[in-house]
Amino acid sequence: MQSEELKENGDEPPGARLSDSLKQFRSAGRGFWSNVSDADWNDWRWQLKHRITTLEQLHRLMPTLTPEEHAGTQLANHKLALAITPYFFNLIDPADENCPIRWQVIPRIEETHTAAWEMSDPCGEDSHSPVPGLVHRYPDRVLFLVTDRCASYCRYCTRSRLVSNATGYDFHPEYDKQIAYIAAHPEIRDVLLSGGDPLLLSDEKLENLLSRLRAIPHVEFLRLGTRIPVFLPQRITPELCAMLKQFHPLFISIHSNHPRELTTEVLDALGRLADAGIPLGNQSVLLRHVNDDAEVMKTHLQKLLRCRVKPYYLYQCDLISGSAHLRASVRKGLEIMEQLRGHTTGYAVPTYVIDAPNGGGKVPISPEYVLSRNADRVVIRNYEGKIFEYPEAADGTPLVAAPREIEEPALV
Repeated sequence: MQSEELKENGDEPPGARLSDSLKQFRSAGRGFWSNVSDADWNDWRWQLKHRITTLEQLHRLMPTLTPEEHAGTQLANHKLALAITPYFFNLIDPADENCPIRWQVIPRIEETHTAAWEMSDPCGEDSHSPVPGLVHRYPDRVLFLVTDRCASYCRYCTRSRLVSNATGYDFHPEYDKQIAYIAAHPEIRDVLLSGGDPLLLSDEKLENLLSRLRAIPHVEFLRLGTRIPVFLPQRITPELCAMLKQFHPLFISIHSNHPRELTTEVLDALGRLADAGIPLGNQSVLLRHVNDDAEVMKTHLQKLLRCRVKPYYLYQCDLISGSAHLRASVRKGLEIMEQLRGHTTGYAVPTYVIDAPNGGGKVPISPEYVLSRNADRVVIRNYEGKIFEYPEAADGTPLVAAPREIEEPALV
């Protein structure tokens, strides 16, 4: 199909042809599961039950496994389990060794190589955990881990030490202790439910958990961090959306990395969440072979907006053990950000961050737009490279005296 597109658009630059193709919303299709009934295929529990979890299954469905993938899959359950939903598997191009979907979910032998600077807990979550399953790293918010399971497993997962329990971490959330800690700390106004993936909980369990958190007076709003809309859009049922709607203000951060992940099924699932009044943001990870290209990144971000999702963060890949083969350079990330700012709407531009090692928190990084500054002026450049001066205000010295009182205009 790609070669036919190239023939039809012979005079177009390759980047433009690729971008136009990736902009389209397409169904993931049924693939090897064409004989499955609509009722089963659209049942999220059926999707979970029929995930690809073994080398034998994977090799049968994709005999084009490379030696690196074959060896990595043999060892997968020693580090991070293999699991791919049938729906998401259909997005993999078995003929392309550099398929961006393939790199994200199929294990590789490189996962067993650990660089000197890599860690099992690069964000220092365990050292900021006052009770099991709760991370209190920032003053006014906590990370509430609800499960160690996901619909599919990202090979660069920053919590691979505990997610899927392949390493024997034996994670068991203790909801009563987690909620009691939040209730006892009035400075906590924001609770982020993550894991694992909170949307793997049943509607009833999730509703109970959200109800208990919402009953705490100082908790102002709740967030869910999930990749379910991308891995398992069938889970986003009307019933789930109606239940979540009870708990506004409730925000959801999804995780998508490449425009091919945004299918018609995902578009519909995100539409159901948006129609329920839930603000949606996206968190991407900058990954080699996946999205370390400015045109691919821009297409992805613009496509997210069409799904009513605001690009929120672009993460530099955490220093998780065995992730060096997927880690793009910070230099590449800054180049991409340079080609976004001013070249697309500001709504499409995420904040590029490094989660500082050992619990330092998110540090925003961006190209240098402030060239110099002193007490009198700031010298800046814009996205075109043009230079401008902006006069600096004198701190603490109002230029106009404040009025003794403010009079409201009379309404006519």
